[in-house]
Amino acid sequence: MRKQLVGGVLAGVLLLGACGDPGSDDGADAGRPPAPSSDTSADPPSQTNRQHAEREPDGERGRKGASAGTGRHRPGGGAPGRGGRAASPRVLYLGDSLAMENQDVLGELLRDQLAARYTSAPYSGTTLCDYLEGTGEDSLVPDKDKAATLVRKTRPTFVVLQFWGNAWGYTPCMKGVTHEQAPEKYYARYAADARRLTAQIEDAARDVDAPRPTVVWVSQGPDAITPDRVRRVNDIYRRQVAGTRDLVSDAGRAVSPAGDRYRWERVLPCTAYERAHPAYCTESGGRTALHRDDDFLHFCLAPTTPKSRPCPVRSPGIRRIGQAVTDTVARATERR
Repeated sequence: MRKQLVGGVLAGVLLLGACGDPGSDDGADAGRPPAPSSDTSADPPSQTNRQHAEREPDGERGRKGASAGTGRHRPGGGAPGRGGRAASPRVLYLGDSLAMENQDVLGELLRDQLAARYTSAPYSGTTLCDYLEGTGEDSLVPDKDKAATLVRKTRPTFVVLQFWGNAWGYTPCMKGVTHEQAPEKYYARYAADARRLTAQIEDAARDVDAPRPTVVWVSQGPDAITPDRVRRVNDIYRRQVAGTRDLVSDAGRAVSPAGDRYRWERVLPCTAYERAHPAYCTESGGRTALHRDDDFLHFCLAPTTPKSRPCPVRSPGIRRIGQAVTDTVARATERR
């Protein structure tokens, strides 16, 4: 198992240069991928070299039912509320390569289960500072897709933010701050950027006389290389929402072993939803693969490509994360 993990980690680090948060053992530029794009209109490849990673049938990804088996949200209608149906939420989804691969599945779940109006603008390789206004050429996110700009344009009810935590200083706006070289400086910078991004989202809503959106931070799953880093990043998210109406969606727990939140595993037992939909149980013995053998970070079971894209194949880890976020938005919508 250890040999498999180490091999997967090494291969995964190389793959990150093509799609995600790339790292470099010597601190040098590992080879920047092509400029990320939020254009998801191109038809993705329908083939993969993993037999169980087939393209999903139409409507399969958004089918009613939670990964945990709750199934309490009604497809095509708003979340149920005390006086009937709650108003359909407007959701803005931003993030890095994990959000890039998740965006189509999350959008289908939100639309089907909550009748949500949905906008997504993820960019691979990014971190929080990339979505801040005022970063100029140091940002991998163009001005038109900054968080504040999109809040003014779409007036969302929820802004969902999913970031792995870009620990390698790949994005220029981090100014070379890395977890390996200066961990405490890295955490301090990450927490400061979380505060700044939240403040810019709040100010943007005020600019257009719109209600302040609820910010939903998506917690991350286990990190195969530095487990404590993800734990501390998730703690930053929890501290950021303390005393506010903002939320943490603990989607990372859905891709973690039961009873060991921060232990990385490539394969986990199938959930009730996956057992009820056997195509999601990709392995024998009632288990399912969350990661490819050669990519320890991403949850898409298709190979990474030089151009970032939404995941084109059925991938249990992505559905688990998407359902967890959808459940968080549903509960918050019911309380409004």
